[in-house]
Parts: sequence; C-alpha cells; structure tokens
Amino acid sequence: MISLNNISKHYSGEYLFKDVSLYIGDRERLAIVGSNGSGKTTLMKIMVGQIESDSGRVSQSRSNTVGYLPQDGVYHRGKTLLDEAATAFDDVLLLQQRIDGINREIAVLTEDGDPQSAALHELLEELGKIQHHIEHREGYSIETRVKQILSGLGFSERDFSRMTDEFSGGWQMRIELAKHLLREPAILLLDEPTNHLDLESLEWLEAYLRSYEGSIVLVSHDRRFLNTLVERTIEISLGKLSEYSGNYSFYLKEKAQRRVVTEAAHGNQQQRIKQTMQFVERFRYKATKARQVQSRLKMLDKMELVEIEDEEKEIVFNFPQPQPSGRVVLELKNIYKSYGSLCVFEDMSLKIDRGDKIALLGVNGAGKSTLVRIMAGLEPFQAGTRTLGHNGAVSYFAQHQADELDPHKTVLETVEGVAGNESGVRLRTLLGSFLFTGDDVFKKVAVLSGGEKSRLALARMLLLKANFLILDEPTNHLDMQSKAVLQQALHNFNGSYVIVSHDRDFLEPLIAKVIDVKDSALRVMLGSVDDYLEKLHTEQQDRYQLRDTSGHIIQKKGSQHREKLRKREEAEKRQERYRMLKPLKRALENLEQEISLSEQKRAAIEAALADQKTYEDEETARSINIEYREITSRIKARYEEWTRVHEQIETIERDS
Repeated sequence: MISLNNISKHYSGEYLFKDVSLYIGDRERLAIVGSNGSGKTTLMKIMVGQIESDSGRVSQSRSNTVGYLPQDGVYHRGKTLLDEAATAFDDVLLLQQRIDGINREIAVLTEDGDPQSAALHELLEELGKIQHHIEHREGYSIETRVKQILSGLGFSERDFSRMTDEFSGGWQMRIELAKHLLREPAILLLDEPTNHLDLESLEWLEAYLRSYEGSIVLVSHDRRFLNTLVERTIEISLGKLSEYSGNYSFYLKEKAQRRVVTEAAHGNQQQRIKQTMQFVERFRYKATKARQVQSRLKMLDKMELVEIEDEEKEIVFNFPQPQPSGRVVLELKNIYKSYGSLCVFEDMSLKIDRGDKIALLGVNGAGKSTLVRIMAGLEPFQAGTRTLGHNGAVSYFAQHQADELDPHKTVLETVEGVAGNESGVRLRTLLGSFLFTGDDVFKKVAVLSGGEKSRLALARMLLLKANFLILDEPTNHLDMQSKAVLQQALHNFNGSYVIVSHDRDFLEPLIAKVIDVKDSALRVMLGSVDDYLEKLHTEQQDRYQLRDTSGHIIQKKGSQHREKLRKREEAEKRQERYRMLKPLKRALENLEQEISLSEQKRAAIEAALADQKTYEDEETARSINIEYREITSRIKARYEEWTRVHEQIETIERDS
C-alpha cells in the first residue's frame, strides 16, 4: 500500500532518521512511537507528501487513498456542521452526477443506434462500477451516515445546523476526524487523535476503528488506546526504525529484552576492540607483525559498531506535602448555574471529603469544566452555596492555564516564583521531566508553543502547597514520561484531588471515586475508572435487552447454561494454550543454555586471541580465528532463534 525506501530527513545537519525503510500493507494496525522530537510526525507527513524527504523514495499504488489527521491547526468556516461533514462525500456526489450523464448517453444510444453497440456496453460497465463504489461508500444514505459518525464523536442533534465557525479548536478537530472516517481512505494516519475527545467518544472511536476496513497508522500517548488497536509497533530511535510485532505493552517488554541482548553484544564488541587495540599498540612498530597489525586495523575500520540508546532517567518528583484539611474539604449545596437560557446545573449538591481521589467524567459539553471552576471559586453561580472546609487550600489547573503565565519571564523564573526553598537542581529536574532541557529553561514564556506553555503551567502547579488539587485535562500535552511523573506525584500526594481526563491508564491507579456529569446532574460511584466503565457498558447492554410484555428479559433461563459453556470454553482455551506453550518454553530454555555455554567458550577464545603466544604458530592462530568466527556466527543465529521463539510465546499469551 505504502512503501518507504531508504528515507532520510535531517534538520540543521542532524538526522531525524537515515536510510530507513517501512512497508504498510492491507488492514495494518500500526503505531509509530519514540521520544519527543524523534520524528514521528515528520515521518507521517512524508508518507502523505506534506514534507519531502532528503533522500529515498515513497511508493504507493495508484488506486491508494490516504487520509491524515494532524494534531491541531485545522479550522472549518462558512458551512453548517452537517454540510461540512458531508463534503467527505464530494467524490460520491460527482459520481452521482456522472450517473445522470451516463443515463442520458444511454438514452440517446438506444434511441438512435444499435442497442448491442460496444459504446453502450462500455457505458453500462462504467455505470455498474460507479454504482458498486457508491454502494460501498453508502452513498445512497449520506445524511444518515454523516449523522451517525458525528453523533459517535459527541456532536448532538442541535449541533448539526450550527455553523462550523462557532466550534472551538477541539471540536474543529473532531469535525476533521469525522470527515476522514466518512471518506474511508485505504490508509488512515492519525496523529494524537484522542487529545480532543471525551471518554465516551474515545470508546466509540476505539470500537469504530477496530472494525475499520483500511489500514491505520497511529501516533498517540494514550497507552490503552494503542494497546486496544495496534498489532505492530515501529519505534524511531537513533535515526533508525525498529519493528515490534505487537501492541505497545508488547513493545515495552520486547524492547527491554532486546536491550539486554544489545548490551551484551556491545560489551563483547568493546572487549574485542580493546583486545585488538592492545595488540596493535604492542606490535605497531615490530616489522614481523606489521601485516597482522594492518589486518586488525582494517577489521576495526569495517566493524559496524553496536549502538545503545541512552536510557531515559527515572525521574521522581512529589508535590509538597501540605497541612491536612478538615474532614470536609469542599461542599456545594443546591447550586443553580446557567448561561442565559441554558441551564447547566439545577439544585446540584456535592461534598468532597478529605482524602478523596475523584475522576470527573462525562461527555464534552456536559459541564465538567464549569463544575471544576465552581469548585475552584472562579465561576459565579446564580443560587446555592460553596463552602471551603477548614484549612482548605485549593490549587487549580485549567486547560487555558497557560494564558495566565507571565510572557516576560523565562521558564526557570516561572517556577522559581512559587518554588519556596526548592533547590535549583530540583527545579531543573522537574522542568526536565516536562521536556524543558538545557537552554530551554532560559526561553521566555512568550516564545513557547501552546503545548509548552501547558506543560510549564503544570510543572509550576507541582510546586504549590495545596491540600486540594483540581486538574482539568492535565495530560493533553504530555508524553509518556511526563505523564508518569505526574501520575507518581499524585499517587504519593496526601491531600485530595479531582481530575477531569479521558486518559484511562493515567486515571486507573489514582482514582477511588467517579463523578459522572450528565443532564445537569451528578452521579457519584465508588470504585475505579474501569469499574465505572464496566457499569456503564452493563447499563447500555441492559437498555438494549429484549423484554417481554411484563418487562422481563427474554431468554433469561438460558443464562446459566451460557455461563457453563463460557467456563468450559475458557478451560479448553487454557489447555490449548498450555499445549502450544510447553514445547516453545522448553526450546527457549535449551537455547538459553546453549547461548550461555557458547558465550563462555567465546570468552575463552577471545582470551586466547589476546595472548601473543597464540600468534607464534601461524596455523594455530588461523585455526582459533576460524573457530572464533564460527562460534560468533552460531551465537548470533541462536539469539535470532531465541527472539523468534520468544515472539511466538508472547503472541500466544497475548491472543489467548
């Protein structure tokens, strides 16, 4: 479908990637991962022709269609939402116009000429192909299809007639995503598609993409989203592409295992280089050894060095531990909030207790941001009371928090203003965890991008002494490492917090209570985010259950039988998995033993090669060199076989 051959791209003399190749076939589910700045978005843009590579070639079939959703920067103007989304079917509308033209041509031919003519046959064949394409695109039910996709992405019925100019940036990106889903390109490239979605829309998108007919290429920092959809992971690192035949979690485990192998190979290679250089230095000026010295120097020149990527430093940073609040941190009573005629909350009450770890969930537009602003004391309301508990201290992070930073201060000065007694090293460490490294800390806030400002505002918040934190979408501009820093800081925090987020993996270990905002009301549920989602799914299934005239679920008597069948099937799957894994695990153990023995033998040979006595007998030296090459080749083959067997085991364990 798309083939990248020996692609290179560099900026300011530094390569993002060099001579890399990649093939994306039919119905692929592929993720591109790597650290920030490694070139993930650049690689996507090269695929779609928005950026030219410095060398190499991009090939794709002539009939191929590609859709690309960027992270941001897309705006729609001058049409209603429904009309804008329907532009995804412009090709179908042109085909329908062509059908009208074909019908007119057929009418002329049948009246004036031979009904069996070749021209008529060609028109009928073209007509059939067009009708088949329109049926495939569901072109005869365009409005229904458009409404279905828009509704899945969180738009309401009343939004359909609104002008696109009225929608904010996040909703603009949803419109663009809807158009790509409606076009159904053969390859769909999505760059951070979850940033602007609420939890309900995110789950809908996951379900939709699971059954998508074309190929999907993803860049995302949402780990669960990647794990759900991806079957192949491509990492950009050290200017190269590395392939992993599994989802994101598989990639992390496999990468760690590959690193162990690479470090061993690197260590052995460095030892060989050291021994070779010792020989060269010892005999460089000895005429009888000149040929051997030159031979070893040539060998070093031709040697392809084993590179090891620098490991990301594990960063631990905690919120300053505040004074404890009273038993009740915050209480809202009988709140009435409206914007003109639009009622957001009516007679709404809520109590936050000391130690509460709460996720605030609900569709976009339900009032989550309004609620947290009321909690923070920043949003006025028409009726009711807001009472901050004894010794309560609130710290609030909003999506637009970045706009409140002083543009004239540097990054470092921004955090120093709230740092108290924190050392400069601790502040630089904190900023580094949010991707401000080196001279970045001396940049003025005014020159930072929107994402950089958001990260800086969040880093600044980590330094404030508060016992009640309110976080509105804190992870939108964070990479995996930065999210992990924030997650760990929240996990160690002794106070209370409320988080608005759609990132399920981020929330899951932190949350003990969920507040669902819907229809101007709140529903409080104890448990984790996964508990909440499971309950939500159960409720949705119950709504669609067939019931008899008395209201009872039809076929309920068969539920126990179905449960027995399910358990039997699970037991059979476990037995089958054991049967498949047993010989593979035995083979893996044998390979590990063989590799260990071979490594010991190679070490002994390397010691002999380092001994000058070995070279006193030319035949002995030649024999040992041959043996060394053979055992090195054997070890490499066994490592490759070990990787293949291990991948088989991982695949069986993942799929069963």
